Amino acid sequence: MLVWLGQYLTEFYSGFNVFQYLTFRAIFATLTALIASLYLGPKLIRYLQNMQIGQTVRDDGPESHLSKSGTPTMGGILILGTILLSVLLWTDLTNSYVQIVIFVTVSFGLIGFVDDYRKVIRKDANGLIARWKYFWQTVAGLGTAFYLYSISAPADTTLLIPFVKEVMPQLGLFYIVLTYFVIVGTSNAVNLTDGLDGLAIVPTILVAGAFAVFAYVTGNVNFSAYLNLPHIREVSEIVVVCTSIVGAGLGFLWFNTYPAQVFMGDVGSLALGALLGVIAVLVKQELVLFIMGGIFVVETLSVILQVGSYKLRAKRIFRMAPIHHHYELKGWPEPRVIVRFWIISVVLVLIGLATLKLR
Repeated sequence: MLVWLGQYLTEFYSGFNVFQYLTFRAIFATLTALIASLYLGPKLIRYLQNMQIGQTVRDDGPESHLSKSGTPTMGGILILGTILLSVLLWTDLTNSYVQIVIFVTVSFGLIGFVDDYRKVIRKDANGLIARWKYFWQTVAGLGTAFYLYSISAPADTTLLIPFVKEVMPQLGLFYIVLTYFVIVGTSNAVNLTDGLDGLAIVPTILVAGAFAVFAYVTGNVNFSAYLNLPHIREVSEIVVVCTSIVGAGLGFLWFNTYPAQVFMGDVGSLALGALLGVIAVLVKQELVLFIMGGIFVVETLSVILQVGSYKLRAKRIFRMAPIHHHYELKGWPEPRVIVRFWIISVVLVLIGLATLKLR
């Protein structure tokens, strides 16, 4: 929106041309989302408390979590709202990639909202029935995948392999399948990770910040040529989207850090995961997402292994899944689990960034 306004006002004063600079807009997108989160956060928390929209804690979970019962949830509304506000203000809304990002954010946010609404307002412990949740995730994910394929050039549907320079296989129609699984898979992975105060939001911030770097070099013809990356001009606007996620995430962390004043709920985790997934597809770093988002991958695998082991052998591998609960039941204090997972996430993101040069 401000891009258009800046273009118009440049006719009267050249200084307004600053709104065309990507780095300027990225910085102010971060600040916009952060300040809006800090301002709106207390108001949303009070509203959720007044409406008695509180978290229901499982009886079979760690005993330390029982005290969290009643903590306001659905705080993901704050994250998504400030991300969308910042994106609407600071991006070029005619950019098709920005439009895709907005669609994914809203659609997966609505799925999570319905799930949370059923759980905390209708008091239905099951929330949105799993098959319907996956059905609507599939509709949104496949719709996004088909649309991206329809507007993609041949270079856009190649697969970049981390640490490999010359091999870029053409995916063809398999691009649709990969896109679907990356978006829906990451959506559910972040959802599974969101079990401790601040555990999911910090890796999300770190991965989004790293993707801002990938988007910048991929959208820049000189940097992309130097790093032997496919140049995708439209992807440069994703830098602003990524920094909006960083700002909104930091603002939410202010209230979500241990002990949390608010939880993001499915409305936040499902949308943020899908958002990271579609950004990975847009910047051609689907495989790097599995490296940088390693915490999400491990959390998901722990659930798959636990369920599979119990069904096949009637034995559990972990004391409880996802794996962060396993460490809690081993006696680790919650803050220790959280911070150590954060540290691992920092290391994984640095390794992901190293793939830009080590190819």
